[in-house]
Amino acid sequence: MHDFYADTKSIPTKPMLETILAASLGDEQKGEDPTTAALESRVAELLGKEAAIFMISGTMCNEIAVRVHCDPGDEVICDASSHLLNYECGSPAALSGVVMNTLQGRHGIFSIDDVRNAIRPISRYMPVSKMLLVEQTANLGGGAIWPLETIDAVAEEAKSAGLVTHMDGARLMNAVVKTGISAARYARDFDSVWIDFSKGLGAPCGAVLAGSAEFCEQAWRQKQALGGAMRQSGVLASTCLYALDNHIEQLAADNALAASIGERIKNLPGVINMLPVDSNIIIFDVSEKSPTAAEIVKLLQNEGVIIGAFGERRLRVVTCLNVNEASGEKLVQALTPLLND
Repeated sequence: MHDFYADTKSIPTKPMLETILAASLGDEQKGEDPTTAALESRVAELLGKEAAIFMISGTMCNEIAVRVHCDPGDEVICDASSHLLNYECGSPAALSGVVMNTLQGRHGIFSIDDVRNAIRPISRYMPVSKMLLVEQTANLGGGAIWPLETIDAVAEEAKSAGLVTHMDGARLMNAVVKTGISAARYARDFDSVWIDFSKGLGAPCGAVLAGSAEFCEQAWRQKQALGGAMRQSGVLASTCLYALDNHIEQLAADNALAASIGERIKNLPGVINMLPVDSNIIIFDVSEKSPTAAEIVKLLQNEGVIIGAFGERRLRVVTCLNVNEASGEKLVQALTPLLND
């Protein structure tokens, strides 16, 4: 199967898995796993932060950041399309008692004016505006890459009003390889930031959350409380280190393949809207004359191609190391007769 459903379905390569056999191991909870410590140190440097902490998932990174930064009743300002709001089971409310103030950005990217207008005045009647969330890249915005000047502007606005800033960097490295701007530069004005290893980087699981040493100390406590602490976590951390050494260039190939696929299908008669293809995600809508998104997904599966339906007439295609140019050609060939209204 040519699986374009999500980069989370990337399968670790054999060389990546072989690193587990050579990994030095210890008890992570006691600070004795040297492979995990090496990964945390490397990611902290990559993101320009004092410290970092290995987590089992990106969702845990987001939720722990909320728990550390916010008190019950506080408010998180984010785009309406953000992962924190839409795909984390309502956990900001359930686990931390915070409320979400959603902005209607363009392709998941909002402006300094949006932030300024969202920050509440100090009032005993209102929630406290406490945290600003930026998602780089913006998943449901079609993998849109935040311009550096926009990130700087919204972070500065939030900071000037006393808010903390958090970056969901699940696909931050896709932006890095596309723009040449370093991860540390993108994350410069954020109190916490994380990158994911189980998407385009191809590790079996894991993400690393970074921030100040004090923030990470508090984050460790929350990790322990939520059952996220591990023992010999170096078996996972070793695959993440392998990804940093060997799979960064793969992200550039993923971005290029997505751009190529998007270019070939955007002019099909049945495609009525395609979000800009900035990185490794293609999101497009199909016309009323075309089969529905669910019908297209089913028909493509019969051809050995998997994509995702994200609405009645919205489809998503995501590239990763599981697919190549031949897979892209197969996808385009299978889609073409379905969207030739």
